[in-house]
Amino acid sequence: MSFNQGLLIIMGIGALLGGGDHLLGSRFGLGQRFEEAFQLLGLIALSMSGIICLAPLLSAGLSGWMVPLFRGLGLDPGMFGGILPIDMGGYQLAVELADRELVGKFSGILVAATFGCTLIFTIPVGLGTIPEEDRPLFTRGILLGLLSLPAGLLLGGLVCGLSPRVLAVNLLPILLSCCGLFAGMRLRPDRIAAFFQWLSRWIQRISIAGLALAAFSHLSGWQILPGMTPLADAMEVACSIAIVMLGSMPLAELFQIVMHAPLSLVRRHTGLNASSTTGLLVGAVSVVPGLAMFSRMDPRGKVVSAAFLVCGASAFAAHLGFTMAVAPDMSASLLLGKLAGGLVGLCIALTATRDMDKIPGSV
Repeated sequence: MSFNQGLLIIMGIGALLGGGDHLLGSRFGLGQRFEEAFQLLGLIALSMSGIICLAPLLSAGLSGWMVPLFRGLGLDPGMFGGILPIDMGGYQLAVELADRELVGKFSGILVAATFGCTLIFTIPVGLGTIPEEDRPLFTRGILLGLLSLPAGLLLGGLVCGLSPRVLAVNLLPILLSCCGLFAGMRLRPDRIAAFFQWLSRWIQRISIAGLALAAFSHLSGWQILPGMTPLADAMEVACSIAIVMLGSMPLAELFQIVMHAPLSLVRRHTGLNASSTTGLLVGAVSVVPGLAMFSRMDPRGKVVSAAFLVCGASAFAAHLGFTMAVAPDMSASLLLGKLAGGLVGLCIALTATRDMDKIPGSV
């Protein structure tokens, strides 16, 4: 039995447990997570379907200048796709632009699920929803988490079969971008926040426009923009993600129940409160609920959680579901890379904030 087959069976068991608990009135909370996973289908489809439909056109528009530029620098053009989140067109763009299929998959899956997700989703959503007084702690956590990004990307790249030389060359733009982002958030956090919120809004608008055009083509049979991916194909990807989440979200809830005693031990040794440790697990399932718990965390937990989210965000739900739908052979690379990077970020943040529990509210 392969890793992917075993993972699918485990997710299937999770779906059975969640559905069964739902029939019993959600006594253990698994049924509630099962229902939430299905309800997320609409949000998933709304955020990603339009970009997926437009991906061939975006690739064609960029290939005229992006491909020669990257090739001239000795880079695979597919690495450019990693600037978008994995489920907002990053995968499709990376694969369309890539010279080597494996590099395209690596960029579209792992780079897009860490760097792209942080850039286009976690930072703008976090800075837009977190109370103003907590933003310095969130920013500090993101900065510390960026330091862990190379570890996650290198491990994930090696697991999927890329050579150290290919990784070292093609990850250079990502590392330089991280350095620039680190400096920007350190020196001008307000301007960086405003820029990423603006960028996120425009990507969402492009996605909605693509969804509307694709829906018109599907219903009328007339293509306003020839070459778009059919909407039915994009919706199939969204449905596949939701199916995986029907199993992964109940399993995450079960894990939280089973790990209650170990988490209590972690709280005693780190000084993190219950919301902080729970927020780490929730963030590994979905970014938005993890950020929603931010105000209930202690100061140290806020920094640690933000650092973990840079790599570890949505590892067990949307990102895993997307990978199982489009490139199941990359599942091990995704999980190991994201979890390794997330844990390294967590350790860096715990070390950097070891005195925060002694100085209430310190930054």
